[in-house]
Amino acid sequence: MAEEDGDPVRRPRDWAVAELVRQDLELLAASDLEERIEALEGEIARTRAQLERKRAGRAAADAFFAKPG
Repeated sequence: MAEEDGDPVRRPRDWAVAELVRQDLELLAASDLEERIEALEGEIARTRAQLERKRAGRAAADAFFAKPG
């Protein structure tokens, strides 16, 4: 009903990963599996890059607010 009313559907934070895990890989062709791996590797790289940006930001904040001495 929420979609019909124009309200966004609220999903748990990890719903996309949960959907991936549930997918039956037996139904996919070899080429589909290769595409899936490529897409997942791209997402892993994107996630790692974001993680590094967050760690760098945290390190910068820690250095800025560190007590001297």
